Amino acid sequence: MFHPNLAKTLSISALALTITFGLPIGDAEAQEMVSRPVVQSLGSEEVQDLGAALRRLARQPRDLSALLAAGRASLAVSDLDAAMGFYGRAEDIAPQDPRVKYGIASVFLQSGRPVQALRLYDQIAALGDVSGGIGIARDRGLAYDLVGDFSNAQKYYAQALAVRSDDSETRRRLAISQAISGNTSEFEKTLRPLLEKSDPAAFRARAFGLAILGEQSRAAAIVNEVMPRDMSSRLTPYLAYMPRLTRAQQAAAANLGIFPRAADIGREDPEIAQYQLNSNEVVADAAPASPPALASGADARLAPAGAPLGTQPQGQNSETDPAPPKQTGPTVVYSTSPSRVVPAAPQQTAVEEKPNVADAFADIGEKSGTRIARSDAVDLDTIDIPREQEAAPPPPPTPRRFWVQVATGRDVAALKFDWRRIKRQAPDILGPFEAHVTPWGEANRLLAGPVENAAKARAMVNDLKGKGLDTFTFTSPEGAEIEALD
Repeated sequence: MFHPNLAKTLSISALALTITFGLPIGDAEAQEMVSRPVVQSLGSEEVQDLGAALRRLARQPRDLSALLAAGRASLAVSDLDAAMGFYGRAEDIAPQDPRVKYGIASVFLQSGRPVQALRLYDQIAALGDVSGGIGIARDRGLAYDLVGDFSNAQKYYAQALAVRSDDSETRRRLAISQAISGNTSEFEKTLRPLLEKSDPAAFRARAFGLAILGEQSRAAAIVNEVMPRDMSSRLTPYLAYMPRLTRAQQAAAANLGIFPRAADIGREDPEIAQYQLNSNEVVADAAPASPPALASGADARLAPAGAPLGTQPQGQNSETDPAPPKQTGPTVVYSTSPSRVVPAAPQQTAVEEKPNVADAFADIGEKSGTRIARSDAVDLDTIDIPREQEAAPPPPPTPRRFWVQVATGRDVAALKFDWRRIKRQAPDILGPFEAHVTPWGEANRLLAGPVENAAKARAMVNDLKGKGLDTFTFTSPEGAEIEALD
């Protein structure tokens, strides 16, 4: 099955976006929320939107519009745990609101759970489209791509482009879909307008498309052109494995940066396989046949011009069979129903997590106003994709721990006053615990704990809710440093 980790890191450079892997979601009454360490460089607009929504929720926890705004803002910064939590609370208030279902479907989609997303899109279609046409059509198209139904996927992409023909994200997704389905000429045609504008994400989509079509050498040429040498040499093995993935896996890798575990390369996810069986979709075998070659003339004309940032190291050959890329990170548990979700808070940023397979491709589908520039190079000191020969990392200095998040804020000194105020409201519940803080974007989480286990943390949340305090469970991952609030 798909490795469940997900892109959560954003950076200003178009070529330095980082995807880390991991999406836990759950319910305060049924399942814990597990946080993953991530370093986020967030634009002020996204931070302001999220902060404004949280301030509204502090005043009125059941404000539906504020919950929806917080969910959208969390999605904008790729904090899927928090987004699911906000949408889950919104669903408790308005279970049939199509905006709520659309938000939950968006979380499922970005986490690589297309079957659940498609079920919600069907419900949304019956309730009415709330996205202005393009959003739900574009996302529904991606969901169909992720289950290997390219006919339906391209139908919905066409609907989205009919509404807004200049939407770059839809165009890139459509091009990837066409490449996976073997339609080389349409793949070329769809990407051409973006390539002519030097859209960096389009070049990365093109590299993935070429790799899917079996043109590893041309894909590697693009990677070498737009990336530093060290990173391009590390990414080449992943591109070399693209033809070996199932078509659904190819769509997930190219669009979401989700690459299967080595053992699952070419093996369909059971849930997707069952969906395909139920819908009578004909998809590629576990080992796809060799794709058609591209016309060399068209390909050469669309390759980026200029001297490359660096060539591959001696001995690196993209046509050889490198060892399957090793994935790291624990397996996480997902909620089986979108109606049972935890009231989550945005992800922490306390501990850095090393970038992984899709570092250079993380902004596929995001708007980009930049042109390819050599100054956009990734800082090589920050790139360390795990390789098979590397030794196992040392054990984490601190264990996984459970907390109850009671507030957020930028000023740590002000959080001390908040803690005393909140503790006075529930001394019997919070009395045994000390206050702790951990960074979150440009702010900080205020945590009570650590709590003995997840069940007791959930019980605390329920007890605090009875006293009018809106709190969340929070699980710090292994190795995360949580500081005591003196």
